[in-house]
Amino acid sequence: MTDKENRELIQYRFGKASETMQEVKFLFENQLWNNAVNRLYYRCFYAVGALLASVNVYTKTHSGASQMFSLHFIKQGIFEKEDHKIFTTLLDMRQDADYEDFIDYEESDVAPLIDPAKQLISHIEKYIAPFLN
Repeated sequence: MTDKENRELIQYRFGKASETMQEVKFLFENQLWNNAVNRLYYRCFYAVGALLASVNVYTKTHSGASQMFSLHFIKQGIFEKEDHKIFTTLLDMRQDADYEDFIDYEESDVAPLIDPAKQLISHIEKYIAPFLN
């Protein structure tokens, strides 16, 4: 992948993360908690994908994204453990909401995830800022 193509990929993925916040707001306002978890996770997933691309790491799976995020950014001390924790929490909740029966999240399950997810996105945006111009 050329530098230009990689920059475009980072911008595209982070743009998807930004767009997805509107979906999260809509779903939250309409009390669609399982769907809100899904879109909140994907918001973080797109941003993590942009982050990984900024160091030329590309994954094909959700668990791969989590592992590479941990390896390249958490273990290196670039991001805090809490950043990875919110990502993995949302990944687990999203998988449960999407694939398990009788999982019905409530506002009390979802509301505490909003600010940590925003913080993760903010950290990623600061890190990849040189690619976003």
